[in-house]
Amino acid sequence: DLFISIHINSTAGGPKASGYSVHCLGQSSKQGNDLFSKNLELCKRENSVIKLEEDYETKYQGFDPTDPQSYIFFSLLQNSNLNMSLAFAEDVAEAMKAGPIKNNRGVSQDPFWVLWRTTMPSVLIECAFITNPGDLATLRSEEGRDEIAQCILQAFITYKNRYEGSTAGNEKPKPAVTEVKTDTTKIQTDTLHATRPEARPAVLYGTQVIATPKVLAADDLFFRGYLPVAVPGEKITRYVIGTSENPDEAQKKHEGIKKIFTDSFLVKIVGDTVERFR
Repeated sequence: DLFISIHINSTAGGPKASGYSVHCLGQSSKQGNDLFSKNLELCKRENSVIKLEEDYETKYQGFDPTDPQSYIFFSLLQNSNLNMSLAFAEDVAEAMKAGPIKNNRGVSQDPFWVLWRTTMPSVLIECAFITNPGDLATLRSEEGRDEIAQCILQAFITYKNRYEGSTAGNEKPKPAVTEVKTDTTKIQTDTLHATRPEARPAVLYGTQVIATPKVLAADDLFFRGYLPVAVPGEKITRYVIGTSENPDEAQKKHEGIKKIFTDSFLVKIVGDTVERFR
């Protein structure tokens, strides 16, 4: 699953600002991580649309898009999908270079409400500035809009291929074989967290909780005490917990895991491949 929110930017500062940018949820990564610096006005403007809804104070739990104090709670958010969000954001920024809008304003983390409660990798794309004459001319042309859409599509294809471990005709690199220690506890951990298919049962069922280019240790706090099975792909590794050779037992474990990892899902591991199950 992937959440993409497509926007057109604007500024009251005149027609000079131009270009595209890509944003992920988080404290502002601009101005030395000072959320209350220049980027606050952008966040206020982006979030202010919620005021168009009736009873927005109740619906959005007292969040006031014009009050800097309301943004403090974003620092408490734990976004388990941040790595994948950032990876896709970089894919978008790179793909957009081939499009009609040439000024790349970069990738940043910002407290945009629209990204808050997504339970999947998510980005907000500012395609261009409607207040810039050059950008506006591109947006008004069907060809320009199509080219922007094609760039976003290309980024999605890149993301999808990486997520699914597609090799596009290239052989996957073989993971290094590590020595198994004689300590029985270590053997159990190595088996559960094995990157080598031959160290696992031929078929294994479990719950995938994250797919990320980042290498996570078996005792990483993210796993909440579960021992993961790591299945490396070409550019990302899938981490599966609550594993069992019995699909019914894996299903039973999944019911509890789902309460903690709300965007997780059941998978079947065969060798070095992972596929959705049930």
